[in-house]
Amino acid sequence: MSKEAAAPVPAEPAEPGPTRPTRVTVAAVLVAIEGLALAGVGVQTLVMLLAGSEPDSVTQAVTGAITLLVLSLLPLGTARGLWVLSKWSRGPAIFLQLLALPVGWQMAGSEGALYVAGMATAVVAVAALVCLFHPKTHAVLRSEPGPAETG
Repeated sequence: MSKEAAAPVPAEPAEPGPTRPTRVTVAAVLVAIEGLALAGVGVQTLVMLLAGSEPDSVTQAVTGAITLLVLSLLPLGTARGLWVLSKWSRGPAIFLQLLALPVGWQMAGSEGALYVAGMATAVVAVAALVCLFHPKTHAVLRSEPGPAETG
C-alpha cells in the first residue's frame, strides 16, 4: 500500500492593499532618518559619559540622552505608520517636520558641524513636508472616505 502525497492546497491570493506612492516611501524614510539621528545623539551622549567624558553636569547629560532616546520613538513610530499606510501617521509626521524647521534654523545659525547639521535638518524637514503635502500622499492617507469609497 503506497500512500500518495497530498498535493498542497494553493493559498488564496492575498487581497492587495493600496500601493504606497513613492512620495510616502520617501517621507517615511526621511522621518525614520530623523528618528535614528535623535537616537544616535542620545546613544553618543551615553557612550561619551561611559568613556569618561566629564560634562558640566552628569545628571543633565544622562537626562538629555534618555530624553533624546525616548523622543526618537516619535519619528520612528510615525515613520512606521507612514510605511504601512496608517491613516493616523500623516498628521504627526507633518507636526514633527514643523518642529524640525526652527530647530534646523537655530542650528544653522551656528558655525562648523552645527551649521551643517542644521542645514541638513531643515532640508530633510522641507523635503518631507513636500512629500507629505503631495495630493497622492493625501489621497492615500486621508482619514475620511472619498466619493468612490462611500458606496
